[in-house]
Amino acid sequence: MSELFSRLTSDPEICHGQLCVRGLRYPVSMLLELLASGMSEQEILADYPDLEAEDLRACLTYAAQLSETKSIFKVVV
Repeated sequence: MSELFSRLTSDPEICHGQLCVRGLRYPVSMLLELLASGMSEQEILADYPDLEAEDLRACLTYAAQLSETKSIFKVVV
C-alpha cells in the first residue's frame, strides 16, 4: 500500500498544496470525481496520457483509507 501512496504528493507550489498524482497537476479529488461520474479507467487514461492505471488505484486506495477515519480534528495554527 505504501507503494501506491508514494504516487500521491502534496507540494505548496502545485495546485495550492492539494494532494496530486506524482507531482503532476492532477488533484486526487478531480480524479475521484471523474471515477464517481462514471468515467471508466480506460477513458480517464485516454484523456490524461500522463497518468497510469496505478495512479488511479492509488487515488481509490486513498479514498478507501480516508473513509475509515474515525475522527477528524480541526488543527488551529
